[in-house]
Amino acid sequence: MRSKRLLDVVVGSVMLLLATPILAGVALAMRLTGDRGPLLYRAPRVGERGRVFTILKVRTMVPDLPGSAITVAADRRITPLGRLLRRTRIDELPQLLNVLRGEMSLVGPRPEDPRLVDWTDPLHRRVFTARPGITGLAQLSFYDEATQLTGPDPEQRYRETILPAKLALDLEYLDHRSMRLDLEILARTLATVLR
Repeated sequence: MRSKRLLDVVVGSVMLLLATPILAGVALAMRLTGDRGPLLYRAPRVGERGRVFTILKVRTMVPDLPGSAITVAADRRITPLGRLLRRTRIDELPQLLNVLRGEMSLVGPRPEDPRLVDWTDPLHRRVFTARPGITGLAQLSFYDEATQLTGPDPEQRYRETILPAKLALDLEYLDHRSMRLDLEILARTLATVLR
C-alpha cells in the first residue's frame, strides 16, 4: 500500500525529528547515572517475508547479562532508568529509524524474536511474513505484558498463552488493515502513552 508507506515516511520523519532531543536527554541521563554502555540495543527480529532484521531500541538493561528471551517486570537486568524508559515507551523511539529504512511500519504486527517463531505453525507463517509495526492491536492490548509474565517459567507462559493471543490480534489487523484502522491505532497508542 503506497499510502501506508507514505504515512510511515512522513509521520516517522516528523516523529524522529521530535524524538531527537528526547534521545539526547536519555543519553545524558545514562551518563549522569554512571551507565557507560551503549545508548542503543540492537536485536534480531523477524520482519517482512520472514527476513530477520536488526531492531533498534534504547538500551534499558545492563549489557551482557545472560537471561531469557522474555523480559519480566522484576527482571534484574533492567536498569533503574530503563524501568522509566520502558514504562513511558521512550525505549521504542529508535524504531522510527527501522520505519524509515522500510524494515518496519508505524502500525503492524509486533516483530518477534526468531527464537520464539514456529515456522511449522500456519498462524506464525502468516503473521511473521507481514511487515511488522511499532504499534498495533496486540501492542495496545498487551501494553503491560511484562507484568503478566508470572510463574516459575515466564517463557513457557509467553509461548503458550500470551503469544497466541497476540497473534490472534495481529491476524485480525492483517485481515482488516486500512488507512483508517492505522490512524485509529496511532491515536489510541498516543492516548495510551500520554495516560
